[in-house]
Amino acid sequence: MEFLTQVLDFFLHLDKHLFAIVEEYGTLTYLILFLIVFTETGLVFMPLLPGDSLLFATGALAASTGALNVWFVIVLLIVAALLGDNVNYFVGKYLGRTIRKRERILFFKREYLEQTEAFYLKHGGKTVIMARFIPIVRTVAPFVAGAGSMNYSRYIVYCIIGALLWVPSLTMLGFFFGNIPFVKNNFEIVIFIIIGISILPIIWQFVKTRFLSPKTA
Repeated sequence: MEFLTQVLDFFLHLDKHLFAIVEEYGTLTYLILFLIVFTETGLVFMPLLPGDSLLFATGALAASTGALNVWFVIVLLIVAALLGDNVNYFVGKYLGRTIRKRERILFFKREYLEQTEAFYLKHGGKTVIMARFIPIVRTVAPFVAGAGSMNYSRYIVYCIIGALLWVPSLTMLGFFFGNIPFVKNNFEIVIFIIIGISILPIIWQFVKTRFLSPKTA
C-alpha cells in the first residue's frame, strides 16, 4: 500500500518531483527522461509509466527554469519513443509465433491477437497513431502490431508520424501553458484532465460497441 501511495504521489506531483530530479542530477535528467519514455513504449509489461503527464511537466519545467532545453528534449524523446516502439514491435513479432502455438503468453491470448489483427485491417494504420495518445494502449499496440500481420514498412511510417505528433504536442503544451498560475497551483487536477482526455477514445469505443452498435438477432 505504501508503494502505491508513493507511485500515486509521484504521478500527481510530477512537476515537483521532476524539479527535484533536475536539481540533483543536472544534465543526467535527459538520460532519465529518455529511459522513462523508452521503458513505457518499449517494455510491454511496463504500461503504467506517466508518459503524457511527463511530457507536459517537462515542457513546463523547461519554460519556468531553463534547466532543460525544450528542443533537445523533444528530439531526444521522439528518438526514445521510436526506439521503444521498435523494440516492442520486434519482441511481438518474435513472440507472436509462440502465442499462436500456445494459445497464451503473459496476458496475451491468441484470440486477442486475432481480434486486434481484424481491427488493424478494418481501421488501418491510423490505429497506430491514435494509440500513441492513449495510456497503456500505446505500450501494447506496438507489441500487437508485431505479433499480428502488420508488416514493418507500413508500421514504421505510422509509428514515426505518431511520435512526431505525440512528443512535441504535449511537451509544447506544457511549455506554453504549464506555468499559468492556475495550472501550477492545481497540477494534480491538470494531470487528471490529461489522463481523462487520453482515455476518452477508449471510453467512446466501449460505449459505441456496447450501446450504439446495431444489435444482431
